[in-house]
Amino acid sequence: MIPSTEAGWKVRLRNGNQMVAEGAAASGCRFFAGYPITPASGIYKGMIDNLQRRGDLAISSPDEISALAYCVGASMRGVKAMTATSGPGWALMIETLQYALMTETPLVIAVVQRLGPSTGGATQGAQGDILLTEYCTSGGYTVPVFTPSTAAECFELTVHAFSWSETLRTPVIILLDKEVAMTTESVDYTILHTPPVANRVVHHGARNGAAGGGGDRNGGGSTRMYDFTDIADVPPFIPVGGPLKVTATGSAHNKSGELRKNDPETLEMLRHLEEKILSRAAEMETIAADPQEGAGTLVLSFGITARAAREAVRKARAAGHATSFINLKTLFPVPEASLRTAASGVDRVVIAEENMHGQYRGVIRHLFPGADVRGVNRVGSMITPDEILGAIV
Repeated sequence: MIPSTEAGWKVRLRNGNQMVAEGAAASGCRFFAGYPITPASGIYKGMIDNLQRRGDLAISSPDEISALAYCVGASMRGVKAMTATSGPGWALMIETLQYALMTETPLVIAVVQRLGPSTGGATQGAQGDILLTEYCTSGGYTVPVFTPSTAAECFELTVHAFSWSETLRTPVIILLDKEVAMTTESVDYTILHTPPVANRVVHHGARNGAAGGGGDRNGGGSTRMYDFTDIADVPPFIPVGGPLKVTATGSAHNKSGELRKNDPETLEMLRHLEEKILSRAAEMETIAADPQEGAGTLVLSFGITARAAREAVRKARAAGHATSFINLKTLFPVPEASLRTAASGVDRVVIAEENMHGQYRGVIRHLFPGADVRGVNRVGSMITPDEILGAIV
């Protein structure tokens, strides 16, 4: 939602936090709960401004635990919901995130990274929460993680995140860093891409109970809470407060939501939570590839560091070093096929990320057997193009 004073403007000054809020509004988000925390507070303010202007609900929570719990409740009613936080707040939300995953409750969480650990440096950027966000679940389930590098991408990937959260009935994370979130830059709205907006499929017998639902599907006459035929299917959503009974437990359960431990149907349910994500990994993937014919080096990066990497690649090419580049916008599920293809024929892979040991490098380096995999890392300040150029040449 754009303030009326700016109506008709084609180019506006926006930061990433503002564009996340606008992307959420464009996605049909109707509920936000949050607790102010630097550097994510701009999303908090943007959502309160945007949703209240539209007559929807945005509330200030007493803490981060409550914020995500409120969002779970709103989503269970059938409403698209979102919260935003940074590392310390995310640590408090993890238990509720796992509940949402187990109950197949759609949610979008924007995590804006700052220097850690603990409360770290609230006004210092970093890219150190990659493993914390992805590997936060007991059982190691795949949580989709999208990461923008510009304000415009913040808008696009927020819409993308909402659509996949609704489609897959799962929590999805937008992982920003402080510099992308708080840097103001020009955004050209005439070329701003809005991905398709998806809504969750609602059980045919529960349609009247869905406050913000989307499509309708005949569930084959079944009113089981998590009914599916193929393990990768996404069961139709049954909202709280509708005509059908809702059983939503964070414990292991069968397709009816009844507590079970290790019977075949419950084990199938647990596998289903992962398979519904992995089976759509290729569809979820979004990357910006800039290949160069005959390249001997592939540079990979994301977030604010991708902007430095792009400049480093430009300098390398100008100096006669054939170099390909990928700006990763999807971190998880890992875009394995695209990365293997991009690295075909290169003998060096450079991965730049603003953290201590190369968190994402550790996840993907096995995709490049035989290549010289180099990391460019820094803590406490942004990585420069010349640092990345040094690893290329």
